[in-house]
Amino acid sequence: MIDFFVTLSPITQALFGTLFTWGMTALGAALVFTTKTMNQKLLDGMLGFAGGVMIAASFWSLLSPAIDMADKDALPAWLPAAIGFMLGAVFLWGVDKIIPHLHPNSKMEDAEGIQPSKRRRSTLLVLAITLHNIPEGLAIGVAFGAVAAGFPSASLAAAVTLAIGIGIQNFPEGTAVSMPLRREGMSRRKSFMYGQFSGMVEPISAVIGVLAVTLMEPILPFALSFAAGAMIFVVAEEVIPGSQENGNKDLASMCLMIGFTVMMILDVALG
Repeated sequence: MIDFFVTLSPITQALFGTLFTWGMTALGAALVFTTKTMNQKLLDGMLGFAGGVMIAASFWSLLSPAIDMADKDALPAWLPAAIGFMLGAVFLWGVDKIIPHLHPNSKMEDAEGIQPSKRRRSTLLVLAITLHNIPEGLAIGVAFGAVAAGFPSASLAAAVTLAIGIGIQNFPEGTAVSMPLRREGMSRRKSFMYGQFSGMVEPISAVIGVLAVTLMEPILPFALSFAAGAMIFVVAEEVIPGSQENGNKDLASMCLMIGFTVMMILDVALG
């Protein structure tokens, strides 16, 4: 697999990586063709696992390389990572306050953003997952861009591993959108289309990430940390609470630990 990626340009590498993550979102959404409901414990466990993968990916594939890169500059190694990390969280927090959206399994009165009552529930659900997919696509793009920039701490294997990890955690996200829509009476086809649509933003944000770091190499430590901060914000604000709100706290917590361990093994073994 790595040999195949070596022959591609950075933008094409990022596109292939995020087409895989989009495909995993679609695969999760496709479960609506097999059932109208899904075991809540299974879904909560999947969400917990996804949270663990995102946390591990944020450190091993983004924050740690950012610190290594910054260590070679005149600035303290921790400074770009700290600034980028907080900017990523603040950015996504601000976007959450502006764009109307509704988290899966929430009631309409819990919708967030500006005037969410003027939007359909289906639109709000898709917007919620789409917003959270932006930092994931950006992270993949920045990772491949770091390889193209020639930074020693960035490797093609690590970038590919990041795409694989994010793809794994995208599976339950597609399910989390399509299943509630199917339960509310939407057709299987429409439920699937809405569910997979949320992953479409990842290839777009990945290309933006690649272009940003290849054209402006000095911002790379900030960009990696920015993506990490945005992903951790998603985990803290949505994934963990969503996995535990139905009473399956122990299951979700253990699945989070398993997800972290799996992603850590992938990143260390392949990166």
